[in-house]
Amino acid sequence: MQIFKAVKYIRLSYTDDKTVESNSVSNQRKLIDDFIAQHPEIEAVEEKIDDGYSGVLFDRPAFMEMMELIKNGAVNCVIVKDLSRLGREYIETGRYLRRVFPTYGVRFIAINDNLDTLTEKADEITVSVKNIMNEAYSRDISVKTRTALDIKRRGGDFVGAFTVYGYLKTGESHKSLIVDTFAANVVRDIFRKRLDGFSAYHIAEELNKAGILSPLAYKRSNGLPYAKNGYADKEGCKWSATTVIRILSDEIYTGTMVQGKQTTPHFKLKELETKPSSEWVRVEGTHEPIIDKSDFDLVQRLKRLDTRTAPQSDRVYLFSGVLICGCCGGRMTRKTNRYKDKEYFYYFCPAGKKGGCKSTSMIKESDLTECVQESLKAHINSVTSLNSIINGVSRERVNQALVNEYAGYIKSNEEQLAKVENFKRNLYENLVNGTLSKEEFLQYKQEYSTKAEDIKNAIESWNCKLTEALENHGERNRWINHFLQFSEMEDIDRGMVARLIQSIVINADKSLEIRFNYQDEYQRAAEFIKQMTDERRAG
Repeated sequence: MQIFKAVKYIRLSYTDDKTVESNSVSNQRKLIDDFIAQHPEIEAVEEKIDDGYSGVLFDRPAFMEMMELIKNGAVNCVIVKDLSRLGREYIETGRYLRRVFPTYGVRFIAINDNLDTLTEKADEITVSVKNIMNEAYSRDISVKTRTALDIKRRGGDFVGAFTVYGYLKTGESHKSLIVDTFAANVVRDIFRKRLDGFSAYHIAEELNKAGILSPLAYKRSNGLPYAKNGYADKEGCKWSATTVIRILSDEIYTGTMVQGKQTTPHFKLKELETKPSSEWVRVEGTHEPIIDKSDFDLVQRLKRLDTRTAPQSDRVYLFSGVLICGCCGGRMTRKTNRYKDKEYFYYFCPAGKKGGCKSTSMIKESDLTECVQESLKAHINSVTSLNSIINGVSRERVNQALVNEYAGYIKSNEEQLAKVENFKRNLYENLVNGTLSKEEFLQYKQEYSTKAEDIKNAIESWNCKLTEALENHGERNRWINHFLQFSEMEDIDRGMVARLIQSIVINADKSLEIRFNYQDEYQRAAEFIKQMTDERRAG
């Protein structure tokens, strides 16, 4: 009697914790053991388990190990609970049954499907139908899972397997986030240093010197779940510039849940594709913010500026990225001149030397610093005065002015939206009567749809501001306090320049045009005060 050396192959699609064997695995093992006990010609020599792996793909670790045993002649029989345990992909499952296993002389047994390639020939039609049904089941499960996850994302539930550094899972089914106090303080320090002008590399080095564990090492040390075989820090789990930049770019720290950044194009493929940011799911106010929204936006703006650091330094130049040539609109560059063992620093337009700009003048850094510092002090004093005057006006009146302003913007956008929707409705009629070709119809339809979506987003934004004004949230305090926190300043630094100044234009005559952050809000406040003054005089 021929003795078959069998491998028991067990597979389960999904499990929450791959470190603990699931009940389904135990059930499959018992079924296979009972079958082997009734067949003395079969000797179980190996057991391979893929617990938590989809049957659509065949690069499962235990499955690959089983195939190595088959190729090496260590086993010549494979036993599974049913065909779906082997795989749920129609073509690949059929290839193993019809070509691979017969090539190596392997006996295949699917217990619940009464399939044994030794005792009887498999009914080709029956096997094919079952494989097709197994694949259809996987497709159906994939669609249902994607839909369920999308609903949860849009509802603001956290559906990720691992939280970002700074938060922990909480609540029912761990679908909410709470602040991890220690890690959150580290995140705040990272943003603070970046606003102070330090590079990501320098921040990482400082964290390592301070003995602060990197996100990966921190999660390991505290027994928290973390991604394996995915994104990781540098070797040794140290902080790296990449890790710092990753944290500085994550909007989730502002209290906005951002999910759905990646997807798989098909249920048979596991390679992730990054989706455009316009398709990400963003839900505001789902959890406690660690970073103020204005600081986060400022850090993102700094990333787009010229933020080159000084040679042999980890800090960004004081005016890096904010100086603009008044002649050509290009960014100005810092230059060092040496004379009699002294160093002098200037800013100039590099396009001038290449003939791309008429401006050839240079401005001394010390003079620029003094001028900007005085301008900042004067602007902060103006904001302080505005605040004092506005405080003398009833809050209800201030808010009513905002309400009227925002309501006007909403009405204007709604009128535009109505026109766009009307144009869109007429497109089909124009296609039918031949005024438009099919290509033109599709082109205009896409353009109007995009425009309508932009207007809807604008209306939603103004509605949020209107709600805040109606609920008396003190819209004006946000930008005013942004300046007042620097009212006691003596000398300017990089953090102050980044927070308060949007741009500095250097004209050919070396005069400056400084555009401060919240310039529009400042103008509206000034106009409001002028209106109040005119009303008093008229009364």
